[in-house]
Amino acid sequence: MNRSPVTIRPIQSKKDKKAFVDFAWEVYKNDPAWVPPLKDEVHGLITPGKNPWFEHAKAQLWLATRGGKIVGRISAQVDELVQEHMGKGIGNWGFLDALDEEAAHALIATAEDWLRAQEMKQALGPISLSIWDEPGLEIEGFSEDPTAMMGHHRPEYQAWIESAGYAKAKDLLTYEVDIAHWDDPKINRLIAMGEKNPHIRIRMVDKSKFNEEARIILNILNDAWSSNWGYVPLTEAEIEYAGKKLKPIIYNELVRVAEIDGEPVAFMITIPDINELTKDLNGELFPFNFVKLLWRLRNPRVKRARVPLMGVAKKLQQSRMASMLAFMLIEYTRRDCVGKFGIGLGEFGWILEDNKGMLSIAELPGARVNHRYRIYEKQL
Repeated sequence: MNRSPVTIRPIQSKKDKKAFVDFAWEVYKNDPAWVPPLKDEVHGLITPGKNPWFEHAKAQLWLATRGGKIVGRISAQVDELVQEHMGKGIGNWGFLDALDEEAAHALIATAEDWLRAQEMKQALGPISLSIWDEPGLEIEGFSEDPTAMMGHHRPEYQAWIESAGYAKAKDLLTYEVDIAHWDDPKINRLIAMGEKNPHIRIRMVDKSKFNEEARIILNILNDAWSSNWGYVPLTEAEIEYAGKKLKPIIYNELVRVAEIDGEPVAFMITIPDINELTKDLNGELFPFNFVKLLWRLRNPRVKRARVPLMGVAKKLQQSRMASMLAFMLIEYTRRDCVGKFGIGLGEFGWILEDNKGMLSIAELPGARVNHRYRIYEKQL
């Protein structure tokens, strides 16, 4: 039976934007591992004036239709900071969802044409919208819910993207470990040595000084991550925006800073898996789910915690001190995750597949790769 052709149209109205966001519910309606995102968050992410990413970048969104029915969506982006830090001529696409391969290919081709019109020479994707949001296509771990701020995709997408001419650029890994029963004598000895060192101090953050603490952490982050593939610095406005979004899920006991002689040199942010608290809300906060979520956040009882960000000052990287500080941060936070929050599983990531320093920390005894995300590339 011949199907109607696929038509691609750019997002132009509020109704289109709503359809773009809501399409995910059509794609994943029968997927038990999908966690519906909060619709307000997604609308904020793709709206200039709300997301300060648009101060240094531009994006175009499209919908694919067949016979009047929406069958796909995609975005394409050009970011001045990507040009500056990753390479001139690199454009991105993301938010790819489709009901079939024909629609996926039409969407990708449309995004590529737009990127060429912006004088881009290479496409990297999926990245939705920036490397700090949801990078990569899930290619392993489909049966398990993703943790907070990580993506989830249909298994078919890998073949569809590769048949559109894309090859692997980089894999991003997440590691899961049983933190309730985790113990390693070798690491324990390293931590004990650190505890005897009078120059080292591991402290909790003080949420009442949130802006000050965020600044300290992000200064270390910008230094620690600056040599990593894909790194793009957060602007002042983005730091403030991220801080507002993260503040409700930050707990003093779960965010720690390591100091040497009073100088902050390492940090680790751990968050309860908020996906467990929002999955049944079906993406809607209002009118009643907002209060429900606030109540749950007061004393979150979740099975998993995620470490989305960790960093050690560049001058200490590859040293024994870096490992010591990292394992002290992990162990002190682990104790509170288990003892105060009743959390039994920890997830580290994402981590670049070739970041040897971070992999040596994430590959704790008993840890396993539970999700793999792939960023693809293609010359335009």
